[in-house]
Amino acid sequence: MPELEHVVPTAVLIGNFDGVHRGHQRLLSAAAERARRLVVVTFWPHPMSVIRPDKAPRLLTDLQTRVRLLAEAGADEVVTVAFDDATSELTPEQFVDTVLLPLHPDLIMVGENFRFGHRAAGDVATLTELGAGRFAVTGLPLASTEGEPISSTRIRKALAAGEVAAAADLLGRPYCYTGTVVQGFQRGRELGFPTANLPVPDWRAAPADGVYAGWARRVDEPDAERWPAAISVGTNPTFDDVMHTVVEAYVLGRDDLELYDVPLEVEFVERLRGQVAFTGLDALIEQMRADVVQCREVLGQA
Repeated sequence: MPELEHVVPTAVLIGNFDGVHRGHQRLLSAAAERARRLVVVTFWPHPMSVIRPDKAPRLLTDLQTRVRLLAEAGADEVVTVAFDDATSELTPEQFVDTVLLPLHPDLIMVGENFRFGHRAAGDVATLTELGAGRFAVTGLPLASTEGEPISSTRIRKALAAGEVAAAADLLGRPYCYTGTVVQGFQRGRELGFPTANLPVPDWRAAPADGVYAGWARRVDEPDAERWPAAISVGTNPTFDDVMHTVVEAYVLGRDDLELYDVPLEVEFVERLRGQVAFTGLDALIEQMRADVVQCREVLGQA
């Protein structure tokens, strides 16, 4: 086994890293302290979507955002392993030979609960045995808060309950939903509150249906301005022709923005209320005006 110095040439960190939350960030920080170069291996799509599609979790970020967040957290290189039926059949030995050894690792670091190979047959002890004479292995304890490990599952549960502040605490930053703006029914524009509409595909996580205070910014422009926004998540129960969940962001006081086909990041700060089916447009407009006032107060824009 290579003799470990304080710093090795290359460390490899392996995991799904969905959300790149505080626990992931701690792993990257620990790995970066041990190596001059840090390579992060992640998987796309999520392995469960191949192995047990009915159990696949809704993901906190798309792949592009995950890679960006990993780089921001200290990764010098992110290697994305395309997870398919063939990948799922790899034995632990084959996984090491085909995925890890080509990266020339001196040290591999994983969470202490790491499993790999067909039917999750390998663990940290297996990886250590397979690496003998080739690379060292360190299993790191999972970061915890309030007596529970920080996990993507906890964050999904917080979002499903509309608890965006709790999700932000676990993530180490506010939860953001990123997508490309599509043309909707333009009802918001007709009502005086034009919105940027971001459809939520079945594989993505989103906060519980409701209205939130937050921010929006273009992803395609460096140093883009963050706009204060009132955000609606849901199918818009006042109307019956919206079949899928949509994130709709109304930039406060702006009706001059042309955002169709623009990649937009919507940041959630605080939940204002749940979704309500209104009996008429007057009641809906009155509530939207009240939402805007409350949103300005939450964001310090009053």
